[in-house]
Amino acid sequence: MPRITMTRRQALLSSAAVAGTLAMPAISRAASRPVLTHGVQTGDIAHDGAVLWARADREARMMVEWSTTEGFANARQVQHLDVGTPTDFAGKMSLSGLPADQDIFYRVQMADLADTSATSEVVTGHFRTAPAGLRDISFVWSGDTAGQGWGIDKSRGGMVTYKTMLNHNPDFFIHSGDTVYADGPMQAEVELKDGTLWKNLVTEEKTKVAETLNEFRGQYLYNLLDANVRAFNAQVPMLAQWDDHEVTNNWYPNEILASDDRYKVKSVAQLSARSARAFHEMMPTRTSMDEPNRVYRKVSYGPLLDIFFIDMRTYRGDNDTNNQPEGAAFLGAEQLVWLKRELANSTATWKVIASDMPIGMIVRDGDNFENMANGDGPVLGREFDIADILSFIKHGNIANTVWLTADVHYTAAHHYSPDRAQFQDFNPFWEFVSGPLHAGTFGPNDYDNTFGPEVVFEKSPTAEQGANLPPSMGLQFFGKVDIAADTRVMTVRLMDAADQELYSVELEPVLG
Repeated sequence: MPRITMTRRQALLSSAAVAGTLAMPAISRAASRPVLTHGVQTGDIAHDGAVLWARADREARMMVEWSTTEGFANARQVQHLDVGTPTDFAGKMSLSGLPADQDIFYRVQMADLADTSATSEVVTGHFRTAPAGLRDISFVWSGDTAGQGWGIDKSRGGMVTYKTMLNHNPDFFIHSGDTVYADGPMQAEVELKDGTLWKNLVTEEKTKVAETLNEFRGQYLYNLLDANVRAFNAQVPMLAQWDDHEVTNNWYPNEILASDDRYKVKSVAQLSARSARAFHEMMPTRTSMDEPNRVYRKVSYGPLLDIFFIDMRTYRGDNDTNNQPEGAAFLGAEQLVWLKRELANSTATWKVIASDMPIGMIVRDGDNFENMANGDGPVLGREFDIADILSFIKHGNIANTVWLTADVHYTAAHHYSPDRAQFQDFNPFWEFVSGPLHAGTFGPNDYDNTFGPEVVFEKSPTAEQGANLPPSMGLQFFGKVDIAADTRVMTVRLMDAADQELYSVELEPVLG
């Protein structure tokens, strides 16, 4: 892959400036040089650090340096990282000791471990560390990338929603799940209703459902073939969570795919283990030796914002009728304890709960239920975990919680109130849904009244348009959040791929 030209809020370094300041081995004239195959990306930012990702085409030494200036004055080198076959030549570094609230410019180069004088071209990127004090915050969120057979059609501009989001210069991006569609094989051409052809870029890994570790890895590498995605990743840190399509549609841990002839591997436990490894290898997530596959976590972004990423997939029981009067396994005991503790300890003005599925919108799995909503009535089944959290928030006097999610492939604004609800032991709150980024568009879904949702706004296909609309129809969505440092007001906007504002609301914080 040729070197990627990236755009950002300021002009990138000229090649002359790079050559003049790079404190790394000189570019080799060897016939075969390493290649950074899929650009660079950062994620899980903090006030003093971030996670940095890159991938080589061979065993290589990943060399990184960073600076607070685009000219790389006083650039600081990072301890190198050797990458190889155990991670499919991908490398993740945890950068630390960075100054707070600072633009950080970084550059990455790979050296061939068989001949360290053979070095790749330099790829540069940028991010901004979280603030230690008050400042305006702006970020975007969405989900659902390359789903329902709609992949990279270069003739149609590729995954254009990423380009639209980049034009907003967000501080970071929340990917709310379905980061890939491991269960969604692609065809080279799909005939559209208007008679034109959608022409997918297709790789070997995208011709079948993912079962092996390498096939799961290939799902992530496919998305990184899109120039819009690479340009976005090089400038905007991603905070990622997963949902179902990272493994297979509507999966649960004990599932056996007995009737799905596409799969030779029938155990979802095997598939999800391979998927989790690929997810953390190919995404810039923070991991630990204690819990290498943990997705739920808190990301703090200064005094105005804490983000709580929850995992509605890993700890659930089977998808069933979801009407158990004693409750059903969903978030898991440890995650519930963690979420309550972190919410109670948060001193941030706004507490965003990043959920991989909406609360009151019914998502079915055949005759069973996929999320927590199960129809009108009292709290039953998986709804107990949500009721527990909402009640805890109320009685703990935890103010200013907002839920952000994706999953259902359309965009909506929901207001929940005990005045409309069967379960009433909670304070009113907002939930915003936005997606898909680049996948088929569906909706709208049905709702239940357990927690009293009101659909304040929604945008989805009309009955005449049908379902699984291609990205070329324009119904691709993302959300944008702005928090003002002076008033602490949160403004939420629902946007489409053409950058049209569909809906907005200003949320006044409870202070004191």
